Amino acid sequence: MAATTPAGTPTGSPAGSPAGLKARTADASAHARRRRMWGTVAFHGSAGLISLLWLVPIAVVLVTATRSFDDIAAHGLGSMPHSFTLGGFRQAWTDGGQQQALINSLVVTIPTVLLSLLLASMAAFALSRYDVPLRRALLLLMLSGNLLPPQILLIPVSKLSEKLGIYDSLYALIGVQIGFGVGFYVFVLHGFMRAIPPEIQQAAVIDGAGPWQIYTRIILPLARPALAALTALSFTWIFNDLLWAITVLRTGSKMPITASLLGLQGQYVSQWNVIAAGSVIAAAPTVIVFLRFQRHFVAGLNLGAVK
Repeated sequence: MAATTPAGTPTGSPAGSPAGLKARTADASAHARRRRMWGTVAFHGSAGLISLLWLVPIAVVLVTATRSFDDIAAHGLGSMPHSFTLGGFRQAWTDGGQQQALINSLVVTIPTVLLSLLLASMAAFALSRYDVPLRRALLLLMLSGNLLPPQILLIPVSKLSEKLGIYDSLYALIGVQIGFGVGFYVFVLHGFMRAIPPEIQQAAVIDGAGPWQIYTRIILPLARPALAALTALSFTWIFNDLLWAITVLRTGSKMPITASLLGLQGQYVSQWNVIAAGSVIAAAPTVIVFLRFQRHFVAGLNLGAVK
């Protein structure tokens, strides 16, 4: 049996011989496999650590929501639970006003999402499928409102809502959310609709379809992944908004659920189980919407990446 070198090349075999080349190829392949293995281990390890850092606060909130106030007061907020109760949810729902606040949030969010996407899809259809003068200028103008820091617009928006007579009403909050959201939605939908082949629209025109039929029967179905993604995003943004709610609303009974969480914290003593339960209630609708639109949401992101 021929002796081999530490590198695995048989002694006496020329470096350029078939045996030497085969040995070097095997070494390179083994080295590449080891690198891939360690790369995979490092990736999964870092991903697991990041996931753990993300899941720990959620687990703490869920556990705190099911503990009693006496348990937290006696053992501390960071201790292991010594009780299990759903009383915190009942207190947040009834005594904390979460029930009315959730209704207010849904009354604001659902119409705002529907109206915003309707207006944005119409504007994006016109700008992407027809030769509109100053199209790029209009897109930049619509998007410019989202580039401004909202803090510098708080006083103007508050004064304008007072002048219009809608201050301290849900109509003011709906109007603000639509006004500051439509521009971004138009910008996103314009990119999707512009990528649709023009031959489809030309064939529909030959068949006698008008602009409204092209919009409703062709463009909207093809843009459904983008609309679903924007539905999930806009619902989350609007439902979780706090800044505009405390800007145009004053009455506590009209506040959305994000603002009502502020009322759950006491001035001297805070019932952390009630606050945690209220946070879970406030997060539940957005989680449900995301799970409902998850498939379309991912499809919309992938479609945007391909295009």
